[in-house]
Amino acid sequence: MIVVTGANGFIGANMVKRLNAMGETGVVVVDDYPSIRDTEGTTVAPKNDHYAHGFGEGAVGLYIDMHDFAAWLGTDAADAVTGIVHMGACSDTTVTDREYVMRVNLKYTTMLWDWCTKRGVNFVYASSAATYGDGTQGYSDEMDPGIYKPLNLYGESKHRFDLWALKQEKTPPRWAGMKYFNVYGPMELHKGRMASVALHTYKQIKETGKMKLFMSHKDGIADGEQLRDFVFVEDVVEMSLYLLNESVSKDAPNSLYNAGTGKARSFLDFAKAVFAGLGMEPEIEFIPMPVDLRGQYQYFTQATMRKMMGAGYDRPIHCLEDGVKKYVSYLEGLLGGDR
Repeated sequence: MIVVTGANGFIGANMVKRLNAMGETGVVVVDDYPSIRDTEGTTVAPKNDHYAHGFGEGAVGLYIDMHDFAAWLGTDAADAVTGIVHMGACSDTTVTDREYVMRVNLKYTTMLWDWCTKRGVNFVYASSAATYGDGTQGYSDEMDPGIYKPLNLYGESKHRFDLWALKQEKTPPRWAGMKYFNVYGPMELHKGRMASVALHTYKQIKETGKMKLFMSHKDGIADGEQLRDFVFVEDVVEMSLYLLNESVSKDAPNSLYNAGTGKARSFLDFAKAVFAGLGMEPEIEFIPMPVDLRGQYQYFTQATMRKMMGAGYDRPIHCLEDGVKKYVSYLEGLLGGDR
């Protein structure tokens, strides 16, 4: 039995969908489900579960509210758990409530780590490329992570857990912290301002026929040429599930792993790929970046992927054009429905 926390979130929902496609039925999904907090043993999707359509029929064995999950782990039902994929977090990089972010991102993750350690259960959790800070020290998962200084509270919370995990003598039998780079793909409609440039581009094109990108506020970098390691959500799901189970036979180390493509591309490239996916000529307008983002804005991210490949991961990774084309096709299939 596999548990996925943050299952109503972007990567979590895709994780559940992939597990179902792999034949892993009866997945336990955990998120903020207030409608079932007083319900025992329910197998009915809560009314606020706007991703149930993506999980696949038969995929979910049990919905558990995140506030009840610690208690559930103390029941006999939890004896069947063989792995926890912890995607649940406050991932909004603009949140400034330290107590909340540390409670959700640090303390909750520590609780799950301790449980997996005691029970001998494999554990994969979401770290973030935000732990690398401004990029002046690079983006290597093979370096001592202590050299990195995150730019925001979200990155700090993830960084603090990474450092803590690496110091532990007692650990889950298999564990990995996934440093996700700029992930895009299906089931991110709820993310609003924090959604990928692919979704923002698609929506703007549909509404206005053009796309607005941020101007550059850094000397030597042209407007739209800010670079990111954009990675399709299907790829980070595959990497995460590989490290949860399959990598055991490859003798891969328990550690922190980058999850990206290893090739930085510009926002301009990304926007053009969306236009191409829609069969349209690009029309792009550059606008000033919001002041609240300028001090923590990264102009370049690129994952080093040698460690992941060294762990035996050899599956093809979508290039930007192929991933965006697949995503645009998905969005077109929704016919504009906000699901």
